[in-house]
Amino acid sequence: MPRQPEPAAVGRTPPHASEATRLLCAGAYLDETFRHTVIEELYVHDERIVAPSFGFDAARVLAHALRAQRLQLGWAAAVLALWIVSVPLTSWVSLLFLMPVALMYLAARMRGPAPRPAWYRRYPAWILRLYARLAVVYTVLTLFAKGTDDHDLLERVYEFWDFLLVPGMAFESLLYDTSRLQAWIALALPLLVALGVGVERHQVSRALAGELSRSRFPDAAADPAERTTEGSRFHRLRDRIRTEQVAGLVMYRADRPFCGAGTPYDTWSLSVELRPREDLAEPALPLDNQTVLNGITPLLEDLRKPATARTPKAAAAIRDRLRHLDIGECVFLPVDGLPGRQYAPYGPGQFEEHRARAVEEGGETRRHFLRVQVGGWEEELVTTVFVRVHTQGGMLMLEVAPHVLRPVRPQFRQADRLAHDFLHANPLGKAVWALSRVPHTAGQSVVTVWRTLTLLGRLASHGSDRAMPDGPALSVRELGSDDDASLFQEMDHQRYLKTIQDRVANGVRSALREAGYRTEEFEQKIINVSNGGVLIEQASGAFAFGEHSEAHNQEAGLREGTGSGSG
Repeated sequence: MPRQPEPAAVGRTPPHASEATRLLCAGAYLDETFRHTVIEELYVHDERIVAPSFGFDAARVLAHALRAQRLQLGWAAAVLALWIVSVPLTSWVSLLFLMPVALMYLAARMRGPAPRPAWYRRYPAWILRLYARLAVVYTVLTLFAKGTDDHDLLERVYEFWDFLLVPGMAFESLLYDTSRLQAWIALALPLLVALGVGVERHQVSRALAGELSRSRFPDAAADPAERTTEGSRFHRLRDRIRTEQVAGLVMYRADRPFCGAGTPYDTWSLSVELRPREDLAEPALPLDNQTVLNGITPLLEDLRKPATARTPKAAAAIRDRLRHLDIGECVFLPVDGLPGRQYAPYGPGQFEEHRARAVEEGGETRRHFLRVQVGGWEEELVTTVFVRVHTQGGMLMLEVAPHVLRPVRPQFRQADRLAHDFLHANPLGKAVWALSRVPHTAGQSVVTVWRTLTLLGRLASHGSDRAMPDGPALSVRELGSDDDASLFQEMDHQRYLKTIQDRVANGVRSALREAGYRTEEFEQKIINVSNGGVLIEQASGAFAFGEHSEAHNQEAGLREGTGSGSG
């Protein structure tokens, strides 16, 4: 019987309230590049159909990305306004802070976003930061000496600046006609910027500890990000995203059909000849794709049942993630030829129509898969196995494409700790942190304003519903994923994958046997392929595997020697 894509299994956290969604929303406040990319993919390029969202809600991430962008843009504009206003008020003296600002921003770009960059990035960035801090100290002391008319201190500062091999003559000439009031105004500039930095961080920390906390986040109706994000464009895109991201019909780009499923993991396939059994009185039954899938599905459903629990209470105490296994069918359909995104076939009954035609046709572009999924670690580790069966010309082809979504980035997982540490720090600690961020903030404000202007420019020139429809260029979940997982998580992923693959293999073998076909060839091949072995259908010659292995083809040499000797 045909199977519709299932909703989230009983006991599984709804995608909009999952931990993965919460951490990705927090990442929109912590990483500007991530936030910018989310807005670019989901909001600016409204012609792109969203990638399947496994275990999270992309629409809610977009809402927080837009909210975080508005928040940071407001403070970035305020910081730039302070710099612009200070220039005429100080007769250009405030520009003395530009050099350390440029050095700090250059150091951040040189170091890169990695938590542990290579030494050839880390040490030059450290030298630039040190030099920038010394430049800040010089500038502050210079302005303080100028404001207090302390000529002895001013001379010592100039000597120190010359010792650092920095051309201080230009700065001396700039300070020559500076009044005491202008010097104090310039000296107050970093303090005002630090105040803005501290208030912005306080607002972000309150958001992370408030609506994005573990206790309040599941209540999506009370989320201020969606309530405060106005505009018909956002509401239209939010509705489309929530329809597309869970649909059984996957509209894809040809270069990335499995976008959203994560990293491919040991994809394999095998083919066997359908040979009727000779010990049966009746002839073998015709075997189609749906029959084989119907033999696989019950075995997969049995994985949800506790093995040892004798009572409902004991069964409820078992927390194995396989109890919440999701099993459904999906159809991959190319987006090429679609007149517009709004015409994508997501209406009632359209998925079943495509499924009914795709399950047996064995097409190249429209493909039918059985999708088996386990969401572990609060949807931070999602294992998805796509299974495709194809029978043609007396052959059976089994394709298994496992994918894994690894945990969210460590920076995003630290959101709760960062918010708690800042909100519970004493005023002195907050002031020191804000002052240390002043040089970096000035350069980052320019980048934030520039990025926002480019987004608005592309948004204005792009239009709405005018571009040709396209499939997803990237997945928000993949973009926010880490490259590694803990040992426990890798062990769980391996267990889920091997368990599902074994049940798929047993289901295919049972379907072959019940239909009256021999299973010896399939059993031999499935042992080799599913365990990561190399299966060679027909080969001649010698093969060697492993380190320092050698292979010599004596039979080939004998044949060659025999041939030359017979002449």
